[in-house]
Parts: sequence; structure tokens; C-alpha cells
Amino acid sequence: MDTSTDTHTSVWPCLAFDDARAMIGFLTTAFGFEATAVYAREDDDSIVEHGELRWPGGGGIMFGSTGRDDSPFGTRPPGVANLYLVTDHPDALRDRAKAAGATIIRDLRDEDYGSRGFSAADPEGNLWSFGTYRGE
Repeated sequence: MDTSTDTHTSVWPCLAFDDARAMIGFLTTAFGFEATAVYAREDDDSIVEHGELRWPGGGGIMFGSTGRDDSPFGTRPPGVANLYLVTDHPDALRDRAKAAGATIIRDLRDEDYGSRGFSAADPEGNLWSFGTYRGE
């Protein structure tokens, strides 16, 4: 099946956040995600049932609040994701992330395989790596 002309995102990493509202603010400010959907519980705006953030270079993540129900989706712990995102501007993005208070866990470096990038941890413990490597 040829999907080279498909412009829709087909892989959506899904995360769980203890404070989904705060994480929307952090991820948009520190890394440049764009909030495209946030559906909160009708009787409690702090509980996000479903949210989406788009990555400017393509793709995005889905997320929801931890403890929102007793299902395997609602009971997942936060801070267990490790994601890699492609950027053409890792130096500027690292500076932006640091300015927003992100914890840089691996500073900018050039890899043997040709990528330049860095890694940061968000306030809930997820690990975010950014680099110029686009895959094989």
C-alpha cells in the first residue's frame, strides 16, 4: 500500500499526564507544539479526556489525564514515554526549551550517523529527544 501521498498522521504516540493543562502550556511554550484539540470532562475542566498537540514538522501526540477512569488507558502512570522528534533547528529549539525551564538531560551534540540534537525531560518525567535525523 503506497502512503507517500497521504498527508494524515498515521502514528500518534499517546501519553498520560497528571496535570494535562499544565503540560499543554509547557509543551507549547518549551518545544513549540500547537494545541489542536482539548476535550475536558463536562463536570471537571481539569480532567482531559482527550487532547492533541501537533508538531510543526508533521505528526503529533495524543494525551489524557491520569486517573480519568479505571480502564488501562485511565490508569497508566505519567512520565514513562521516550519520544524522538525531527527538527531542522535543534540549537534554537534547545535554547527555547531551556528558556522555558525544560531539564536538558543530554546537551546538543553531533552524532556519528549525521544527526545533531539534544534531549530534555518534561516536568512529569517524559523524555523528549530532538534531532536532525529523519530515519532511513
